[in-house]
Amino acid sequence: MTEMLRAPAEVKYAEELDWLESVDDSPKPFSWRLSPKMVRLFVLGSERADGLDREIGQKWYGDRSFVERSIVTLASDRGLLLIGDPGTGKSWLAELLAAAICRNSTLVVQGTAGTTEDHIKYSWNVSMVIARGQSRESMIPSPIMTAMEKGVVGRFEELTRSTSDVQDALISILSEKYVSIPELDDDNIVYAQPGFSIIATANSRDRGVNDLSSALKRRFNFVRIPVVTNKKAEAEIVRFRTTELLRRHQIELEVPPSLLDILLQSFADLRAAADAATSDDEKLESALSTAEQIGVLEDAILHSQFFGDRQLRADTLGSSLVGSLARRSPEDLAILNKYWHGVVEPRSKDAGGEWPGFLAGGKQTIDTLS
Repeated sequence: MTEMLRAPAEVKYAEELDWLESVDDSPKPFSWRLSPKMVRLFVLGSERADGLDREIGQKWYGDRSFVERSIVTLASDRGLLLIGDPGTGKSWLAELLAAAICRNSTLVVQGTAGTTEDHIKYSWNVSMVIARGQSRESMIPSPIMTAMEKGVVGRFEELTRSTSDVQDALISILSEKYVSIPELDDDNIVYAQPGFSIIATANSRDRGVNDLSSALKRRFNFVRIPVVTNKKAEAEIVRFRTTELLRRHQIELEVPPSLLDILLQSFADLRAAADAATSDDEKLESALSTAEQIGVLEDAILHSQFFGDRQLRADTLGSSLVGSLARRSPEDLAILNKYWHGVVEPRSKDAGGEWPGFLAGGKQTIDTLS
């Protein structure tokens, strides 16, 4: 793990998964490594009522019902589609579910405009085809086909970013549970083994890019992941991710609770302003997601570590927030300037504390970018 920039969940939590598997005596669907109850416990963390000999930490923050519906869907061998705004933790939940169910979350296809049918079925090793002809040995299976052969979970990120041809190729896989290889005369069908399923994610803001067909929608169970609006829950997510960041970079730095409160309040204010806006020009291009909050805090922490005195300060946080959210010029800068003068400035006079430093840092960055 020390040589990985980012370890997958099954590696990062290997010891915890081993222990859960050793004490799990509940029925398991197909070839699952953990029972549905233990999968839920791994994702959401343990409680005293679970009666375990050790504590299991919470890894995904959201309503329990979303996790339970996702697990039930996968236990029925139907496809699972996690849909929601950017930064709601869809991909992280998909990774955790795959890690707990089959100890492999890396069989992933990334949906883009350049994704082809080969990426979800198979392609060929040209050198081997020239030397020996087309055979199963010269075939390069996609992550989805590998998941079918092994009876495990495959993942498809940003499904609506891929073209309709690629989406249609999933229909037969999800319904028939096999892939034909017409280039071969023998051994030309790959059948899905028990336990195979697909977890797909889709960004609800991408509606209209490549909408899913009715046929494909029928083969997925939808679980809509809402934006976290509860300030306490959002603070827990930001703390959890920030702790991971500090550990990964081996940084010893305290995040003052007062600065975390300012960050949360600022995003809440900007979301409220976006909801009240009457046109897109009055909204920041940023989705103002929890993931973007973490990005702002990460930027401020690393700047403090490498160019500051290794203490997170309010002016650095204000500068990082403006620098991260000002993507369009002059639209985003105008919105942030209005917020800084109309909300942050009065609040810094009334509340004091860290707000004046936050005000100064943001103002300076706005002036620099203008």
